[in-house]
Amino acid sequence: MARRIPPDRFHEVVQAATAVFLEQGYRRTQMGDVADRAGLAKGTLYLYFESKEALFDAVLEHADAPERAPLPQGLPLPTPRAGETLAKIRARVTPAASLLALSESIRRRRVTDVRGEVEAIVRELYALLARHRVGIKLLDRCAREHPELAALWFESGRLGVVALLRRYLEDRVRRKSLRALPDAGVTARMILELAAFWAVHRHWDPAPEAFDEAKAEATLVEFVTRALLGG
Repeated sequence: MARRIPPDRFHEVVQAATAVFLEQGYRRTQMGDVADRAGLAKGTLYLYFESKEALFDAVLEHADAPERAPLPQGLPLPTPRAGETLAKIRARVTPAASLLALSESIRRRRVTDVRGEVEAIVRELYALLARHRVGIKLLDRCAREHPELAALWFESGRLGVVALLRRYLEDRVRRKSLRALPDAGVTARMILELAAFWAVHRHWDPAPEAFDEAKAEATLVEFVTRALLGG
């Protein structure tokens, strides 16, 4: 059956499904909606995916991939086993594994260049968010309709990053490397949300403004660094 499907068509279907999940969320999206967006008969979509769960798993897997999604072997893709999709996401959103500059700074016993530390941490965070822009938007859009996904994304992903940032800020304030903060937790969340807006959410702004990506990143790094160090 897979040999009858044009190789590029799978990627086009995944892109169509991504757009529908972003617009409608997980619960409201139906296989017929995706088929319509892709210009396929609903029955034809089932040649690619056994179920909506299989479709959503593929969308998350290929979100932000640098290459076009290749035509897989063994179509239709089967419904994932229980917990399989969550395991894939968990591996991506574990903050300690993704934010090495932040993790290493927390472990560092001697601080010699706090400005360089802060700049590296914010730059790394921005780059990580930008690299996973579509996947993050999908998780934000669909998590509340998918309780297990919500627990993983909001508690382990987002709050995990905030917890690491807070540890770093509290330590550097205690060492007097950073200026005193009214609340390190609020500051950590503010840094994350600023980075998330500029790296991710502004690209879906209903009234978008054209900003150069590199300048947006550089401005954010400078803004946070000056706020934490002064000057």
